Amino acid sequence: MNQIAKLFTCLAILCVVAMESSGQDLHFSQFFNSPLTTNPANTGFIPDGNYRIGINYRDQWSSIPVPYRTMSAFGDFQLFRDRLEYGWVGIGGMILRDVAGAGNLTSTKAYGSIAYHQLLGFSSLLSLGFNAGSAGKRVDMSKLLFADQWNGKFFDSQIPTGELITQSSVNYFDLQAGMNYAYFPNDNIYVNVGFSVQHINTPRETFFEGNNVVPRRYIGFLNASIKMSDKVILNPGGYYARQAGAKELMLGANAAYNLSGDGVQQLFGGLYYRANDAAIFLVGYQLQQFKLMFNYDITTSNLAAANNRRGAYELGLVYTGLYQNLTFSHARRSTICPSF
Repeated sequence: MNQIAKLFTCLAILCVVAMESSGQDLHFSQFFNSPLTTNPANTGFIPDGNYRIGINYRDQWSSIPVPYRTMSAFGDFQLFRDRLEYGWVGIGGMILRDVAGAGNLTSTKAYGSIAYHQLLGFSSLLSLGFNAGSAGKRVDMSKLLFADQWNGKFFDSQIPTGELITQSSVNYFDLQAGMNYAYFPNDNIYVNVGFSVQHINTPRETFFEGNNVVPRRYIGFLNASIKMSDKVILNPGGYYARQAGAKELMLGANAAYNLSGDGVQQLFGGLYYRANDAAIFLVGYQLQQFKLMFNYDITTSNLAAANNRRGAYELGLVYTGLYQNLTFSHARRSTICPSF
């Protein structure tokens, strides 16, 4: 079999695996700029504002014939901050879309989320959140070729396939839950740790006969902000996810450099590493309430031989705002986040 035949066979195998298994859940290297996908308890957890809106875009493996393109948009805001003395409610929602492979395997998800945040004294905060929504996947069967359609010279779509595919789209209800804990003992240190469980209801998802379900995905993360000086803030972080037999571990940090002296303009630079997968370089710029970050993932796994180490690039844009019609005392604000 020549190289072209081998390529098409690989494409077919990748598509079948993606359709039959739970596959790769949508994810971003900038997990800290995609708060609602990381943990529903992040809904309304906005240390430097009352509401935020964000978009994320990830283009992965574009140098090989089966790229992943993932997009998301989210928004969340705080409620009852002027009514509850030691807590508030967060409400939000997000939409995610992912397109991959020769068959345009498309995943579309829409969720609504709610969380409650309770201050514990003057230096810590506990949050509990849930989200629920609709998820669906579809594939264009006319664009797929399988191993049993090889005629000895090329893949022939006119040859019937023996693959037992019963439908080209699936839809299901999905449910997530999570908890967060934030600790801020003084104006120079801020630590946030969280844990969430996705697909609690293990929904059925398959294009084939059978009862294949989406296994639960467990996510843990740690973020911190450490004020090194009036100019520099260090933001270390870690992310861990496990789903069925797949695991993901990411560690690293970014630093913010204060360009304007008052925090209105900041420059970011960072380095992260996803174990057995990629080295991630990050840069960013913040102007007032807008923060834009760009990262590039350099493949370090065995896939590097196929994609020449061109793993992925990703963009994250987040706008954070304050309600104009609500005011809070300085003492009250200082109990919610350090005054960086």
